[in-house]
Amino acid sequence: MTLIQHGLRKQAAGRIRAARPDLAARHDLDTYDGLLAAQRDIAAEDTDASALAAVVLRSLDLAQWARDTCAFALGVGPERVAAWRASFTRTVFLAGNPAHLRDRFAFVHLAPDLSAAWTAPGPAAETAGLRRLLKLFDGPAALPARPDTLVEIPGEPRLGSRPSVYRELYVATVDCTVSEALVHVNHVLVEAVLDGLIAPGDRLILRQVPRMAGLPAHLASVRVVTEHQLPGRLKAAAGLTEEAFLA
Repeated sequence: MTLIQHGLRKQAAGRIRAARPDLAARHDLDTYDGLLAAQRDIAAEDTDASALAAVVLRSLDLAQWARDTCAFALGVGPERVAAWRASFTRTVFLAGNPAHLRDRFAFVHLAPDLSAAWTAPGPAAETAGLRRLLKLFDGPAALPARPDTLVEIPGEPRLGSRPSVYRELYVATVDCTVSEALVHVNHVLVEAVLDGLIAPGDRLILRQVPRMAGLPAHLASVRVVTEHQLPGRLKAAAGLTEEAFLA
């Protein structure tokens, strides 16, 4: 096993151990087969009993959406964090127009241009009506490689908080659809916010690159998925680099 594969397994196992110690106790997460078994258990769980957030998307600009995803996550109350983390920050993406829905449903964050809207994470029953009304957001096109984009996290640094920092947010585009990229980046960003890696006043550079080979050793957070083209291997789908303090 290469050092990169070892690092990816360690990252994937760490995420499961932090969110679900009960799953970690049942499986040998230091092995590929153990990780897959844990993932199968997660997939087989009753999703109606888990916490989730719903996002309604009218259109998508990945950089703008990343900014608003961070703004949304920064507003999640502590009383909702534990259950959402135990559900691996499950998020459902729906196709719709927030402008037509905001008077009917309880959104806790709206993009300034109303391109997207977020519900608070909570029991599945809280968003059942919204999820029945709308179809899942379908983005089957391949995620393109694009120029680097600055993402500024809204809000002023809190009194007594750490200085603002700069990080790079990587997304691998090879064999990745737009829908898959939403899932990957969403998990990286919201968990980074909940862990205090991203805070108001921080800056991110969004980099859409073909692959992330060689980067995992320099990442503070990474989204690890199975490599479908190479059975038995993992790959980094998205990741957030270690911090650099702003002048």
